[in-house]
Amino acid sequence: MQQHTDLEFNLATINEALAEAYPERECLVFRDRRFRWKDFTERTRRLANLLRGYGLGCHRERHELKNYESGQDHLGLYLYNGNEYLEGMLGAYKARVAPFNVNYRYVEDELIYLLNDADCHALIYHARFAPRVQKIRSEVRHLRLLLQVADESGNPLLPGALDYEEALRQASPQKPQLHWCADDLYILYTGGTTGMPKGVLWRQEDIFFAALGGHPPGAQKVPSIAALVENARTSSARALPAPPFMHGAAHWMALTCWHQGGAVVIQDQPERLDPHDIWSTVERERVTFLTIVGDAFARPLVDQLQKRRYDLSSLNVILSGGAILTPALKEALLEHIPHLMIIDGFGASETGGQGSQIVTKGMTITSGSFRMNEETLVLKYDLSGPVSPGSEEVGWLARTGHVPLGYFKDAEKTARTFPVINGKRYAIPGDHAKVAADGTIIVLGRGSVSINSGGEKIYPEEVEKALKHHPAVYDAVVVGTPHERFGEQVTAIVQVRKGEEPTKDELVEFCARHLARYKLPREILFVEEMVRSPSGKADYRWAKQFALEQLGLNKKGT
Repeated sequence: MQQHTDLEFNLATINEALAEAYPERECLVFRDRRFRWKDFTERTRRLANLLRGYGLGCHRERHELKNYESGQDHLGLYLYNGNEYLEGMLGAYKARVAPFNVNYRYVEDELIYLLNDADCHALIYHARFAPRVQKIRSEVRHLRLLLQVADESGNPLLPGALDYEEALRQASPQKPQLHWCADDLYILYTGGTTGMPKGVLWRQEDIFFAALGGHPPGAQKVPSIAALVENARTSSARALPAPPFMHGAAHWMALTCWHQGGAVVIQDQPERLDPHDIWSTVERERVTFLTIVGDAFARPLVDQLQKRRYDLSSLNVILSGGAILTPALKEALLEHIPHLMIIDGFGASETGGQGSQIVTKGMTITSGSFRMNEETLVLKYDLSGPVSPGSEEVGWLARTGHVPLGYFKDAEKTARTFPVINGKRYAIPGDHAKVAADGTIIVLGRGSVSINSGGEKIYPEEVEKALKHHPAVYDAVVVGTPHERFGEQVTAIVQVRKGEEPTKDELVEFCARHLARYKLPREILFVEEMVRSPSGKADYRWAKQFALEQLGLNKKGT
């Protein structure tokens, strides 16, 4: 077996090095199960050996492949949060199999599309999803191994499937005799809230530095695995990533916490957002770092703090990413937890973490503007160079340095999103932004969901933020719908607080205090409950379809 070098950053190698240094340290807590590093490492080795026993692994090395190709077998993770999800990731890496995230809200047709697009060879799934897996398994071309995780559903084991725990017990606990390398893949499927999901292919070394703690904000890059292990020696971090692990921000936080030598804590009821469950877990487990996704998480968490007191003295940081966290909710969190630091993070599946805005009590609170890392910039629309600070010119938010290889099996979109400009590769996933005079980057929103009304470009997040300032508004999502004169109009979908009945005119006039007139909603549609992705992100595909149906329009506006 070829030995890895200490400079070859591979997620399996890092995991093994931490376990060797700190075998008795707590690594993962889920309900009544507490895993030490040596426990977790043994379980992931067993999973790796099980996968290898089915012939799964790496068949072609990176240098033989194009950027949008994979030489590894792929393992789907069709799971709620739990130890099995993170075991699935690390166990796959140790077999040189590439795991990928599966959205557990998908219906049969969406699952068939995803699993075939991903060339899924093996699937780990919770028993509650077994009936759906049974319906689609014959239509998934490459699927040959099913691992079923028992749960409260009581659904029986599917024919031909293996019980996850029993399969691990029967597998070898020995370290796989493989060469883990920096080129091994990390795959993250996009959410599909603006289009069909696409698999983003990263080299493990690149995702480590882009999103998993390899380059801490304001600090130097980790120089070696030995240095990472030494830095973790005094760690007391305990992180609770509240969103689903199928969302990049959640498992990024889990892996980053581990790479700092900390412990990952999972709430008792990960199947849904239960504010009491989250706060009581923070209290019981002395969590220091909580990850959420914007207002969709923050609002019910704040509501719960108004109902009940918790000992949150251990909690130092709340990190929000993936959706808007409005200033009003930041202020409310700081009122209840005055010692808290709130980090509004910015990043994407195609870029990793890029920047942040940090606030503490007493600071002026805003949202939408970020201090970005040194690899992030705003390029002119024609890609001829960077946008000048203070120019008010809008361009493409971009990242260079540690960026993905491409989109799996999509040469055209790979070339478009990850172009080479003057010999340098960039990731340009489609966010519009401008640069303030002090170098702060103001993110305006994803171009694919922007609204063109009479030639004026309007970003949904800007209108959503204005609506959420209204005390009667619980949630809001904004889309463009056809308009005879202006081409598109701003249409808002609004969920109000219980007992509130604001009128459309009232909400429009309220928004006029924060927005130019051309950005104001021309239509407001009320819903009992907003549809969002499990990660808390706005589901713009659903919102668009709902708005068109309610307005009596088809997609062409006829």
